[in-house]
Amino acid sequence: MHELGLLQSVVRAVDAAAAKAGAGSVERVGVRVGALSGAVPQALRGAWPIATAGTRLAGAALEIEELGAAVWCDVCGSEQPVDQFYALRCPACAAPCGNLIRGREFALAFAEVPDQLPD
Repeated sequence: MHELGLLQSVVRAVDAAAAKAGAGSVERVGVRVGALSGAVPQALRGAWPIATAGTRLAGAALEIEELGAAVWCDVCGSEQPVDQFYALRCPACAAPCGNLIRGREFALAFAEVPDQLPD
């Protein structure tokens, strides 16, 4: 399950930032996951408690923003949503189209710490 490895990287980054800010805990973490990233949102949710165990993120909520895939079609001059990138054709005009502009993302979007930082 590579989702655990992805989340461990997120946890390390957020934990370091929280420590630098003097936060004893983290309440929420958000990630953006592209439809073609290879990361499965349900597997991310299942791996989250394991990835955060024993860290200042333990008990934090994980919020996942799922992003659809899209290509840019030079013929149509527009962004077109796609379900399967491997077709390499614009779904609107069927022109050859290989410029995937969205869908491969896996990114940390935000981390939220409590309003009151410890003294």
